[in-house]
Amino acid sequence: HRLFGRYPEALARTIEIMERCPFKLDELAYQYPEEKLYPDLTPQQALEKLTWEGAVDRYPEGLPSKVRRNLEHELRLIEKLEYAPYFLTVNSIVRFARSKEILCQGRGSAANSAVCYVLGITSIDPDRNDLLFERFVSEERREPPDIDVDFEHERREIVMQWIFETYGRNHAALCSTVIRYRAKGALRDVGKALGLPDDLLGVLSAQVSSWSENGVEQRHLDETNLNQADRRLRLTLDLARQLMGAPRHLSQHPGGFVLTHDRLDDLVPIEPAAMADRQVIEWDKDDIDALKFMKVDVLALGMLTCMKKGLDLLAEHKDINLDLATIPSEDPRTYAMIRKADTLGTFQIESRAQMSMLPRLKPRTFYDLVVQVAIVRPGPIQGNMVHPYLRRREGIEPVDYPTPQLEKVLGKTLGVPLFQEQAMRVAIECAGFTPGEADMLRKSMATFKFTGGVSKFKDKLISGMIANGYEAQFAEQTFTQLEGFGSYGFPESHAA
Repeated sequence: HRLFGRYPEALARTIEIMERCPFKLDELAYQYPEEKLYPDLTPQQALEKLTWEGAVDRYPEGLPSKVRRNLEHELRLIEKLEYAPYFLTVNSIVRFARSKEILCQGRGSAANSAVCYVLGITSIDPDRNDLLFERFVSEERREPPDIDVDFEHERREIVMQWIFETYGRNHAALCSTVIRYRAKGALRDVGKALGLPDDLLGVLSAQVSSWSENGVEQRHLDETNLNQADRRLRLTLDLARQLMGAPRHLSQHPGGFVLTHDRLDDLVPIEPAAMADRQVIEWDKDDIDALKFMKVDVLALGMLTCMKKGLDLLAEHKDINLDLATIPSEDPRTYAMIRKADTLGTFQIESRAQMSMLPRLKPRTFYDLVVQVAIVRPGPIQGNMVHPYLRRREGIEPVDYPTPQLEKVLGKTLGVPLFQEQAMRVAIECAGFTPGEADMLRKSMATFKFTGGVSKFKDKLISGMIANGYEAQFAEQTFTQLEGFGSYGFPESHAA
């Protein structure tokens, strides 16, 4: 106003232009990419057609009625939330990989889905493992599903380049990840800017671990015999502390693709990645979640390369053709080796902690392995779940269930709650929660340490249990158990 005193119309025009340029993030209208497999069908009709065709392949002796009910329930929910295009996209990527004989497997909470199983995205039969679909997609949560698919690490690039070529480089890109300053990096960069010599920076950064939250502390300085009155040294330490946690640069996500129907660069800038023929957007996975965009994770797993080579050798020398879903899951000689902890190089059960637990847990079935993978975690150990489970398994301690409903939920883990899905089932069976509400409870339990979000479910859970004839004291006790357990419980689907 002062500078342009002689041109008031210029100031008025500036404000006028500014008012014509409003923008809100919800104007970024995202559309799923279109799959051309069945051009004359809607995405939902195409998904239903593929699902029922896949069900015939997965269950050649006939579809069990429980699985049929699960598939119908899932398809209704997918239709209601309009997620069919997402499933079709993941299906087309997996289908391409299979056409090139690239071994792949959906992981994580997608294993809860019967639709993913019959489409061939996952190899875990949710009927055999009694998994909860709402852990994966829930009406109350209203978040786009997140299916992570692992591919052989040596051949994943073939799949990634196919995605770029099929969907177009204007419609597909990888998310980025924001690399933030940690203690050592902040010290080095600030020290360089302030002209401290390299050997001095080496001494300083040797005093802290990368994950230190406080940077170089007084006790570290005392050990170095440096002149603590030096202004540049003080300033370096102070500024490095302030810089910790600030973004440093963008890197690419290990495999999170964003795919769109319209041009992706209308929504977000795209830039070439350091690797040839790849491109990234400037947003990370949290931004994508916040804007409800679709992300497909195309991840690399070295163990799948090993397994592919193993399956190829079987086919070549023994004429035995197996895939991940048809490998016999209860082979006695395999379990005899596992009980002896002869598991070097066996994915998931090869660490020293796993190997020391195997002779104690003595797995004999596939479900024993699911428990084994979940129990050797910091959570169950801190929650004091490991010893009661082992004692009950060995028959030293009696297995008791306070009520028949809890026996239904905790029977397969001998009355010891080990999995997040069990916390959800307790809320459904004993307190009358809907599966979607139980998933909200699980989600709030996972973060309750930071947000305290679990208390709003407390009243509902306790009043629900009292209404179902439980004692108030027992309901309180159940809630406390769930609260302690929810923060560390491992998802059963991930373990499976």
